[in-house]
Amino acid sequence: MKKKKFKFIDLYAGTGGIRIPFDQIGGEGVFASEWDKFAQITYAENFGHTPEGDIGEIAPEDIPEHDLLLAGFPCQPFSNAGLKKGFSDTRGTQFFLIAKIIEKHRPKVLFLENVKAFKSHNKGNTFEVVKKTIEEDLNYTLFAQVLNAKDFGVPQNRERFYMIAFDNEQFPNGVDFKFPKPIGVETKVGDILENKKVDDKYTISDKLWAGHQRRKEMHKKKGNGFGYSLFDKKSPYTSTISARYYKDGSEILIEQKKKNPRKLTPREAARLQGYPEDFKIVVSDVQAYKQFGNAVAVPVIRALAQNIKPYL
Repeated sequence: MKKKKFKFIDLYAGTGGIRIPFDQIGGEGVFASEWDKFAQITYAENFGHTPEGDIGEIAPEDIPEHDLLLAGFPCQPFSNAGLKKGFSDTRGTQFFLIAKIIEKHRPKVLFLENVKAFKSHNKGNTFEVVKKTIEEDLNYTLFAQVLNAKDFGVPQNRERFYMIAFDNEQFPNGVDFKFPKPIGVETKVGDILENKKVDDKYTISDKLWAGHQRRKEMHKKKGNGFGYSLFDKKSPYTSTISARYYKDGSEILIEQKKKNPRKLTPREAARLQGYPEDFKIVVSDVQAYKQFGNAVAVPVIRALAQNIKPYL
């Protein structure tokens, strides 16, 4: 059996999208946490173990030693008074729980992911507190950048903020980390769509379609661009899929001939996030949409993992 090269933990794991590329480059997942019971089911089915629950209820010393910490953590505002206090200013937030784990275990590399708005949230204060905590209080060097899924071969306009940090104690000569460049592959929505006939249950009802059109018209009169978004197989990419996709599918509707548009199927939603074809979807459609709407675009993580690999 091939020896695993490095150990990682997977916090706020969701369905495990962040871990997939790190498994592929030889990592061993030694711990995962995820509070959503349906995401736990999907994760267990695909990775062979059920994540622990709420990370706030697990003591840092009960987490195994690891070289890499992965966390697609929820964005919560910190106090406006921040910046001066750094570490202590994060108390009461999910980031504080991560910081305590980092302080205890000092992994070589941190991989943090958040929404694009995290960078400018609260006039940039939220990110400043995180940066100060990581760099000054915990003694890591932080690299941060927004990357878009459509630049990495996925037909989806999805921007996310990635923060990669390296322990100064373990890299005393510094690190020359570079974010991956766009791969220059042309994408089209047809790449992720089913070739076979899709069940009619995914076609939206006359009532829903009328409602979508009415709302779009209303927004148009007000001069804003809100409302449903319609795509076909030739479209270069879709808009961003979100956790609320299950409600009405309005952000990504697929055009159909002589029929109302349809929603993506859960498998198409998985493909839109670059999940492998053999990834098992074992929950209801509603839960699957929530899970893939909350997920990461796996090919972006894969590109990042390749650039992080030399340091592991």
